[in-house]
Amino acid sequence: MNEDNYHAPLDTTTFLRIRKWYLLALAAIALSIVVAQILIQHHLNSQLDDSKVINVAGRQRAYSQKLTKEVLLLKELSDPEQRNQIFAELRETLTVWKESHQALQHSDVAMGISKDENEEVQELFHKINPHYDAMVSAVENILADFRESGKSIPDQLYVDILLENERTFLKMMDAIVNKYDVLSKTHLQNLKFKEYLLLAISLLILILEIFFIFKPLSLQIRNTIKNLIVAHKKSDENAKEIKKLFQEKEKSLQELQELNFVIDNAALFASAKQDGNVVFISKKFNELLGRNAQELNRPLYEILTTDEGQQQYLAEVLKSNRKNIRTEEIKIKTTKGESLWLDMSIIPMHQSSAQQSILILCSDITERKQNELKVAQLTQANYEETMRQKQLQASQIVEGQEEERKRIAKDIHDGIGQMLTALKFNIESINLSNKEKTAEKIEYIKSLASDLIKGVRTATFNLTPPELSDHGIFPALHKMTHELSKLTGKNILFENKTEENIRFNSLAETNIYRVVQEAVNNAIKYAEANYILVTINFNDNILSVVIDDDGKGFDDSILGKVPKNTSEGGMGLFFMKERMNYINGRLFINSIPGKGTRVTINYKTDSRELIVAEE
Repeated sequence: MNEDNYHAPLDTTTFLRIRKWYLLALAAIALSIVVAQILIQHHLNSQLDDSKVINVAGRQRAYSQKLTKEVLLLKELSDPEQRNQIFAELRETLTVWKESHQALQHSDVAMGISKDENEEVQELFHKINPHYDAMVSAVENILADFRESGKSIPDQLYVDILLENERTFLKMMDAIVNKYDVLSKTHLQNLKFKEYLLLAISLLILILEIFFIFKPLSLQIRNTIKNLIVAHKKSDENAKEIKKLFQEKEKSLQELQELNFVIDNAALFASAKQDGNVVFISKKFNELLGRNAQELNRPLYEILTTDEGQQQYLAEVLKSNRKNIRTEEIKIKTTKGESLWLDMSIIPMHQSSAQQSILILCSDITERKQNELKVAQLTQANYEETMRQKQLQASQIVEGQEEERKRIAKDIHDGIGQMLTALKFNIESINLSNKEKTAEKIEYIKSLASDLIKGVRTATFNLTPPELSDHGIFPALHKMTHELSKLTGKNILFENKTEENIRFNSLAETNIYRVVQEAVNNAIKYAEANYILVTINFNDNILSVVIDDDGKGFDDSILGKVPKNTSEGGMGLFFMKERMNYINGRLFINSIPGKGTRVTINYKTDSRELIVAEE
């Protein structure tokens, strides 16, 4: 490859020539675009003038008819006020009609109308002027009679003149409007021709650019790329040769970098002889230990720490002959009385010599040790706090169970026990000889036995519903709401939005049932609700149960507090949360005093655990 070509891959003369023609072509295209825009803008302005002229000319026809109509109305109307109004309108109409007619012939800057120099248009106006003048004269005479003598009924002579000239005026005005329209279309055709001509010139310029600019430029670029590829191949060959020359140098640099890395990351280093005397100790290590230059004549184990026990241990470690590197975490004490932890690596040197020396590389790990101690302390504190919380929860659960036993015993004693006692007394007091009293007592005993059966059913139902184990959570909740509605007289409704009766594991069903039961009982006992709705739904492997009531509600800020004992209340809500946490469910309670309470239960289960129960 030629050296000149290598240094100058693009021909300067060719490049300058292509650039000149390219700029000329762009200038020609820009000029054609500018000229086209000037023509278009000029035509748009003329079109605006033409549209105004056509609009005014068309309006002249309407105003001529309006003049005739208003004059005829003067002959028909008898009301003086209406005649006065018509005269005012007639005067205004005549004024506008005259101004517009003069503007069409002689131009009017205020109306935006310029004079049309077309001879045919001027000839048409010359022909229409006598009729226009006759109509103007007739109307002005009518207005003069009204103004001077108060004559409100126009003379028939003026009316006839107006009627005779109006028809001819309209026909000739139509001819003028049509002529204006033809002139406007002619202007548009001229503009279209000029636009096509400019388009052809622009396309011709583009074609010339393709053949005389882009094609030569593409050939020049292709040759340049070819030369660059050849040069690139040669540079790759040279690079391979240079790479071989620098391989040994890179290897040496890598070794130096590794050594620098060790030194940079172990700024705390020292070396000593086999007897323990110091050969060298880094400045940073010396500053950390708080030693001065006069103290470096002592053995290394005495320099490292001021504690005698640590000195004896370090002396044994440093004097022992070893072939392998030894790493230890050692606690030392500085001259300032500070305790430091060092990660020490003891490296044997000159193993073939009898006077073996050692190199010590250290890292200050005091902060890490302190953090490990803090982590251990926090871990112990967290463990103790967790155990305390577990003990507190266990005691609260035991208290809750004891309260539940007391409640069951109280219900049995106060309800079933008293009814059994009353039943016993009534049976013992039956006197068969007194049939009337006996019949009354038997009826009372029947009623008492019915109440007793109802109480037993309520107690057993609250303890363990058979529907829960036999048929699942859906039928059990339906049965619970139905039974509680009958027993309490409250409107307790159940709405099941699922299509199938799905079974969950027994632990989840039991805990969900107890939480719903507790929520409904709270609504009955404490909220004094009259309407309770239990809604159950299952979507996307999430079982959702919502309990709404219209009770008196409560301040839900107490939900974040754990009750200290059962006498303060709130244990029911606490156990509801504990039951849902036990099965990894979620419980939401929203209440507004005076507006009711909503309890929401969400339980997510694995689809593999679901079973569709048989009907």
